[in-house]
Amino acid sequence: MRLTFIIPVYNERDTLERLAEGIMRYAADYDHTILFVDDGSTDGSYEILLELEERHEAVQVLRLRGNFGKSLALTAGFAHVDGDLVFTMDSDLQDDPKEIPRFLEKLEEGYDMVCGWKSVRNDPWHKVIPSKYYNKAVSWLFDVPIHDVNCGYKLMRREVVKNLHIYGEMHRLIPVVAHSLNFRITEIPVEHHRRQYGVSKFGFERFSRGALDVLTMWFLSNYRHQPGHFFGKLGGLQILFGWLCLGLCIIVFFLMDTQAISAALLAVGLVFGATGAVTISLGLLAEMILHHLMRMDPAAYIAEADQE
Repeated sequence: MRLTFIIPVYNERDTLERLAEGIMRYAADYDHTILFVDDGSTDGSYEILLELEERHEAVQVLRLRGNFGKSLALTAGFAHVDGDLVFTMDSDLQDDPKEIPRFLEKLEEGYDMVCGWKSVRNDPWHKVIPSKYYNKAVSWLFDVPIHDVNCGYKLMRREVVKNLHIYGEMHRLIPVVAHSLNFRITEIPVEHHRRQYGVSKFGFERFSRGALDVLTMWFLSNYRHQPGHFFGKLGGLQILFGWLCLGLCIIVFFLMDTQAISAALLAVGLVFGATGAVTISLGLLAEMILHHLMRMDPAAYIAEADQE
């Protein structure tokens, strides 16, 4: 059994050597590769990674042309996976390599993905509180049976990695994507260390991006293969509201003889009726695009044992 560690790096030069040594220590019983993906670091992290690559056979380095974000860094790493099992970890030493054997033990119980759960999180309040409610909302919205959706410390089978397509801030929703494909996921509590080096890359602008990605994932989870149903329902409601306005327009015009109100209701009814028709047309157009351009690989829904 071969392990591959995918570790995105952005300006974490002071942690890299200790992290690599910790992983090699706790993964020593397995054939393993540590793939560091440098996401456009400017603090000398890349040079340190090259030194580690020269000194340790297990270390490999992949460099991106700029700072494209964690999702793209993970995607680039996933494309180079050569192991049967894949770990993802953050590079700031807040994830402890000593947890590696516990992840492996849990996966052997028959799961496809094991997520870390920072039950005690050593981060500033402005990261802890939003993350707490974000995790609760995502867990409820997608019915994902874990507490910490966006923990970067994960172990998954290669079959899962092959079916992950993430972008934007979607790295926070990897368990949701796996769960939507009916992979078996679980979690274990992990020790979370306080940051000792560098600065957090967390920013308040991520709130809005994260919320939009959750909305995108909700849409994809429910209407990925049938967008016409979503736009059809929305357009139908718009048309229904338009007809109600037109009905009220007639009632007001004949019973109350109030031309201003009836004219306003007529305008609103016509607008909603027209926009409803446009919305339904968008749904039909989306269905046509899927029909002609989308080529869904059936293997994405077949269990690995059945494929063999």
